[in-house]
Amino acid sequence: MKILIEEYRYDVAKVKPILHGIDALENVEGWVSIHYVGYYYNTLLHDCVLILPKVLLKDVEGRELVFGKYKPEDIADLSEESLLNKDERDFIYKFAVWIYRAIVVYKNDRQSDTDIVFHTKIAQIGKGYRRLSNTYLDILLQLLQFNKDNQSFFFFIVKNLHSGYNKINWTRTICREAAIIQGGHPVYLNPVNKKRQVNFDEELLVIFFSILNYIDHAYGFPKDINVRFPLIKGKQFDTYLKGYGKTRLRQIKYKYFSDKAIELWGLCYAFFDEARQVFINTEKKEYLLVKNFYIVFEAIVDELIGDNPLPDGMDKKQEDGKIVDHLFTAKSLIENDHTPTYYIGDSKYYKMGHEVGKESVYKQYTYARNVIQWNLDIFNDGNVPSSGIRLRDDMTEGYNIIPNFFVSAKMDETFDYANDGIEKTNRKNNRYRKMHFPNRLFDRDTLLLFHYDVNFLFVLSLYARNNATQKRAWKAHIRERFRKEIQDWLQSDYDFYAMKSRGNVLAGEQFIKDHFKELQGKLYRPYGDESLFALALEKQTGTDTKDSDTFRLLNDFFEITKINLGDAPKEELERKVEAYQQAHPYTPTPENWLPEYHVERYTNDFFVVGMYHDQAHWDWITGKNDRNSLIYNVRLNKERGGAQTQSRLREMKPKFAILYENGHEETYHVFRIHDTAVMDKERMEASRYPNPKGKYFIFRFDEEVSIGKFDLKKLIGIHRLSHADYQDGAPIFPTGAELLKYRL
Repeated sequence: MKILIEEYRYDVAKVKPILHGIDALENVEGWVSIHYVGYYYNTLLHDCVLILPKVLLKDVEGRELVFGKYKPEDIADLSEESLLNKDERDFIYKFAVWIYRAIVVYKNDRQSDTDIVFHTKIAQIGKGYRRLSNTYLDILLQLLQFNKDNQSFFFFIVKNLHSGYNKINWTRTICREAAIIQGGHPVYLNPVNKKRQVNFDEELLVIFFSILNYIDHAYGFPKDINVRFPLIKGKQFDTYLKGYGKTRLRQIKYKYFSDKAIELWGLCYAFFDEARQVFINTEKKEYLLVKNFYIVFEAIVDELIGDNPLPDGMDKKQEDGKIVDHLFTAKSLIENDHTPTYYIGDSKYYKMGHEVGKESVYKQYTYARNVIQWNLDIFNDGNVPSSGIRLRDDMTEGYNIIPNFFVSAKMDETFDYANDGIEKTNRKNNRYRKMHFPNRLFDRDTLLLFHYDVNFLFVLSLYARNNATQKRAWKAHIRERFRKEIQDWLQSDYDFYAMKSRGNVLAGEQFIKDHFKELQGKLYRPYGDESLFALALEKQTGTDTKDSDTFRLLNDFFEITKINLGDAPKEELERKVEAYQQAHPYTPTPENWLPEYHVERYTNDFFVVGMYHDQAHWDWITGKNDRNSLIYNVRLNKERGGAQTQSRLREMKPKFAILYENGHEETYHVFRIHDTAVMDKERMEASRYPNPKGKYFIFRFDEEVSIGKFDLKKLIGIHRLSHADYQDGAPIFPTGAELLKYRL
């Protein structure tokens, strides 16, 4: 077997016979470089030539050497006399098989770019129809695989072949031989034994193992013959190659009945049929080659880590013409359950140790910007992506982190195919960061890029095996590995916190809006709960953060806990907020500090005048609920007294709520209404409402305000007189003009 290396500059004078049949063109200086990977049969040398990927090359002091040790032209002839040691030769043989298999899988994939695949087979005439055989190398590999998989079949045949040999045939002995009487007993000096007959099972095995022996000597594939037969070798085997092999196999074809024997006969016949054609036809070309092997490497990596089809209707070819290699959705870096994100990857098919260029880094940033815009456009058009991913949080205007990475091929120096790991590359640069402003991780213009090496041998063999279960398992494993590695890197540069407002949700949002300039790009809401925030602050030295002022600002208003990426901080923060609220119960703001609103400006708007039952109800209204919000509930059940209709409440859209305690209409609190919601019994129980009974309409408040003094007792009394069905304690809905009639 002959070996060439992709893209290596060969001196034509040293490898010209090997290049016969591939039509490689030399330059004016006598150098040639082959831009293919795969196999072809060299009709001049009557030998297989394998062109292997350039990942075998390593730069050593300006020279490209295989394994960092050998010039490619010095090991082009892969024979016993090669400079390679036994382990290296064995690796090359196995590696060549995996490369060939990977190209076959790529070729058979309907989604592959077949324009880069060059393939021809030997045409044969069968019984009345034309068919195409396997390639010569493919037949060799099938023979080797049959030997590996069917050892028990061979031993079963051998056992049957030898059973009964040398057993005396007494019937024939008595009939044919004279006996000597000695001591009254007949003695036969020449007993007749069972004669050995021609056994066609044995002959088929002899031919098969002779083929394996030939493959070993001719191409270096290990034969692993565990059954001892007198093999056909040398000139006698040459006669089999030139046609007698096919003739003899046709003569014994109908002696076989078991499926295994028929399969073995077919493999042996295909071998001699193919071998004879390439032997007698010196012009016959047979090859399976792929140009631009980096496309195959991209397909390998994408099959093993990417989504197909791409999520949310995206296309690999982006609108600016750039083509993204890999894109998939998976758990966010920040948390595990609620907010997935996109992962963007790019395959880099280089020689060992090659650095990534600046252009590649810049393009990768552009891929991320395009994906962000794609996601935003979906929401801007009024739609929701099928993945559920929302990269921008509208309230904080923070953006989820998009993991962006390179994947390069790396050869395992111990030739280990089982090493399924992926690790940070050992090149000069293994991570990059692009930003407009410092210390803004959750900013659209802060883009992170990581570089990994993957064991080329493992991904090659996994792809070539084409086992869907194995690929699916490794995809899940490696995606989680990517996530974990990137999380570790981020946590070496940033401190991460989760926080929750000590007041209600709206108060927390208002605080962030009031301090937007100081907090922009540092906050994001990833937890599926609008009351929880993630905070990222860049480290300065050790574990100190660069922005302690920001931390102090937030610490006065929020409960904050330090987290590791992937933590679920909700329960811990809720306990902290609840403990704070118990230690600091809601205290009405002194009236002279309340924001003032003039009812005269809201004469056409509605107000809700409602009653709360007791201290427990008041505590629930003022924040001792699951959202720590200022809220108020109105009954919607028609069967219950004082119930309202949902449509009427939505139509009125009250602007303010005036709440008084049962029996104490002279003192009350006024809140500005922010928005509304509807909660069923189960949701009310989850919100910690005491003893809910059915469905409720919920008013959510911004803040407590002042609108002046009013005689609520008189207002309620007159309403009771004018509405015979009025039930004490039920809410009433005066307009601003009506309310002004009761000003004190």
